[in-house]
This record gives sequence, structure tokens and C-alpha cells, in this order.
Amino acid sequence: MKIHHLNCGTMCPVCKRLINGSGGFFERAKIVCHCLLIESEQGLILVDAGVGTADVREPSRRLGAGFVGLMAPQLSIGETALEQIKGLGFQASDVKHIVPTHLDLDHAGGLSDFPEAAVHVFEAEHRHAINPSFRDSFRFRKMQFEHKPKWTIHAQTPETWFGFQAIFPIKDVELLMVPLIGHTRGHVGVAVKQDSKWLLHCGDAYFHRSEVALTHGEPMPAGLAFFEKLVQTLPVERKATQARLRELVKTNGSEVELFCAHDPVEYARYQ
Repeated sequence: MKIHHLNCGTMCPVCKRLINGSGGFFERAKIVCHCLLIESEQGLILVDAGVGTADVREPSRRLGAGFVGLMAPQLSIGETALEQIKGLGFQASDVKHIVPTHLDLDHAGGLSDFPEAAVHVFEAEHRHAINPSFRDSFRFRKMQFEHKPKWTIHAQTPETWFGFQAIFPIKDVELLMVPLIGHTRGHVGVAVKQDSKWLLHCGDAYFHRSEVALTHGEPMPAGLAFFEKLVQTLPVERKATQARLRELVKTNGSEVELFCAHDPVEYARYQ
């Protein structure tokens, strides 16, 4: 399988030093929306969908004025998954499956650009996103689901993968959904085999590379740490998930490579 790494939504909040760990307090930070496009025998597979074309056209309605004001997304049509896929010579209809790590607005906005694709989620994530509380309605945007996605809802994890529960959601494709609960109730990592090594897209299971590093290097920026806690759904489970990811790096780091959705340094590793 050929894997493309895409940034499907640059966000530029204020306080670069507090978000990226360097720069001035009044400089704009940079956060990416790291997505994967996988060429498989079953068609194209998108891991996370980032900011979509409808979000760019109607940001306040689709993303919410609060998110737009706080996170300052660039809202570039050229950064949407749809436009990048077209740039690679494909069409929207070539995307047969989408596997979101979770359904937060900056991960699910692009779903509506691929209305015919099967969208694979666990039941807990689907229930949480489709019927959110008032507080969670700011992160799960019903407007992004108005096109009625073709949900494929999974309830069991019959496989094991390096000690984690997992499931192969797409027949004959070496890709697994790995529950990494905490940021949301049905959050998953997506593992895909590339040559002899696994890549694990951890979504928002962690926000900064230092959280899964085995050695003490650069510390996690204070503002990013605060934001991570602010948006967590299950704090105990989130911390346990991160501990398991650190153990995975320690015991199987030569076989598995981790990255999260928003770390620009990790994203640059694949450019």
C-alpha cells in the first residue's frame, strides 16, 4: 500500500511559545491536521478527514465562531483532503473508506466531501458525536454530518495488536482500528503496515511528541498541556492510554512508529 501524509488544516492560535514551545507570546503558533491517504486494492482510504471544503465556505456555521476565533484556522481550499486528492490525480469517488481517529470538528469536517465513502467508527464514538451534550456540541458539529455519512459502526475488537485490542475494519486491508480511549469515548488509533514497519496514527491520544518519548528532551509546552486537559473526556483513561503508548515505544519501537494528529514536527518527519 502506498501512503501519503497530508496536512488537511493548519491552525494558527496566538501564543506560539505556549503552543509550539518557542517563539514569542504574541506570535502565531502552527498546528497541523495530519491525515493519511492510503492507496489500497480496495480503493483509497482516508485516515481522518481534516477541515473540509464546506468548512472553508461556512466556517462560523460548520466549525463555530468560538473555534474559528480561538484556533484561527487558515481555511484554505488547497489544504482540504479533497483538493489534495485531486492534485494526486484521483477523484472524490475513489475514496471508498474513511477511518476517523474520532469525530471532533477538525477531524470530521472533510467527511462531507466524500459522501459515498464508508465511515468506520466505534459505537461509543458514534453515539457520543451524534447525540452530544450541550458542552460537547462545540466539538461535535451536527452540521458536519448533515450529508448523512455512510456509517459503518463497529462494536467488537476481536484481534490483538502488540497487546492492544484491535479490529480489521476493511476486508483484505492490513489496517487496524486500535482503541485509544480518553480524548473521546470512542477514540482510536489507526495502524497501517508500510514495508516492514507499522505506522500508528494516534489522533489526539497525545498532543506533543514529548508525551510518548522515552528520554527527557524538550518539555511539553504549557499552553498545549492545558488545552489537552481542557478537551479530554475521560482523564483517567487518557493517562492510561498514554502510558500504554510509551510502553509500546519502549518494547516495540523498532516495529512501530507513532505520530499524533497535530504535532507539526512529527508531520515534518514525513515530508
